[in-house]
Amino acid sequence: MFSYVWPVALIVVSNVFYQVCAKSVPQGADPFAMLVITYLVGAVLSVVAYYGLNGGGNMFAEFRKANWVPFVWGLVLIGLEVGSIFAYKAGWSISVMQIVQASFLAVALLFVGYFAYNEKITWNKAVGMAVCLAGLALINLERS
Repeated sequence: MFSYVWPVALIVVSNVFYQVCAKSVPQGADPFAMLVITYLVGAVLSVVAYYGLNGGGNMFAEFRKANWVPFVWGLVLIGLEVGSIFAYKAGWSISVMQIVQASFLAVALLFVGYFAYNEKITWNKAVGMAVCLAGLALINLERS
């Protein structure tokens, strides 16, 4: 059970800090300069974790196994980071922005799962999508 729960707990805790960090980027600071520091810290921690967890593995041998994924993933991560920073700079509140993007993401991933991975759209998923959309409507009423 722990192996099933801890990754989600890590994602939730990390996401809370992620949103706080994205909202706390200094107003006059260039987001891309901040991301250079962010990714340098991430790169150093990744190297330390790789060698710490693999007992002296060969990272360059691992690099040779790479396909298109880490390159596109890098572009995607920049989009996530910059989108979050600019959303907060535009005035989104931390309590609303994440709910709005997560609701749209949940709906989009339902279709990605169906079309790209042959996942079934069950009644539970359809109702969940409706709840996400209803939540967006409620949040929009609050902003009016």
